Amino acid sequence: MSDGRSLSFDGLVIATGASPRPLKSLSERPDVLSLRTLDDALAIRAIISGPGARLVIAGAGFIGLEVASTARGLGAKVTVVDPCAVPLEHSVGPVVGRVFESMHRGHGVDLHLATTIEKLETGTHSGFGVRCRLSDATIVEADALLVAVGVSPATSWLEGSGLEITAGGVTCDASLVAAPGVVAAGDLARWPDALTGQWMHVEHRTNASEQAEHAARSLLAGEGPRPGFKTVPYFWSDQYGHKIQVLGTPQPGDKTVVVDGTLEELAFVVLFGRAGRLTGALGFSRAKVLMNYWPMVEAGTSFADAVAFTPS
Repeated sequence: MSDGRSLSFDGLVIATGASPRPLKSLSERPDVLSLRTLDDALAIRAIISGPGARLVIAGAGFIGLEVASTARGLGAKVTVVDPCAVPLEHSVGPVVGRVFESMHRGHGVDLHLATTIEKLETGTHSGFGVRCRLSDATIVEADALLVAVGVSPATSWLEGSGLEITAGGVTCDASLVAAPGVVAAGDLARWPDALTGQWMHVEHRTNASEQAEHAARSLLAGEGPRPGFKTVPYFWSDQYGHKIQVLGTPQPGDKTVVVDGTLEELAFVVLFGRAGRLTGALGFSRAKVLMNYWPMVEAGTSFADAVAFTPS
């Protein structure tokens, strides 16, 4: 332990989560923020609630876009910088990503895509804390910079433990057992998915809750039979009054088909398919319709059958 003590155990649950990933090119300073804790949220709110507030966000993922939505709702001027060509490109692909781009631009967010922050300096104008030089030659001044470029599993303390550690976290078997008497759950767990046969690493609150229960059961089972962990990854995001929900594991190269509503109206359900199988679904202000596809994602329904399905 950090205080020098050693503890023996019969069973260990590893659930130390993840930590916000920093931008290596930027030094630590009080006006460079992250969002992981309540204190982080309060610090950001204090900045974006002020008169004439300006915020730069590095990262057009769900965290960055949620903060952008909230900040715009409070009247702050927001600039979002991301190296991808469209927001959320790695999460939901370019077709749906362009919907998010249009929505945020429509609400006044200054998006700089396919762009990075090359240099961070102290602001030169009164009231502004940072001055960002972007790779597209733009200079943006703001009260603070929020870094929202993802997280890394909190596993550094496990170095030398004998556990298998990768960039995806602690490697477990299908039942979440990492070693005899040791299980892992949450943002740092990496396990083989029974449905796809691929290694999974999911950073959603719902997944952490489900895995906590399963890991505890696996630990208590000892050497007895331990069923594999099965889940349909699920998360949601609230932006500009829209409830956005995602099921499964969509990837940028997946085939996408809109099966309900229209992209232009910001009210739709889109399905994702890969190798002939339904891999995920996204609902934009369509919660009731979206939930019809949950059991299909769980069952690995063929993409063609899912597209042909008519929700009741």
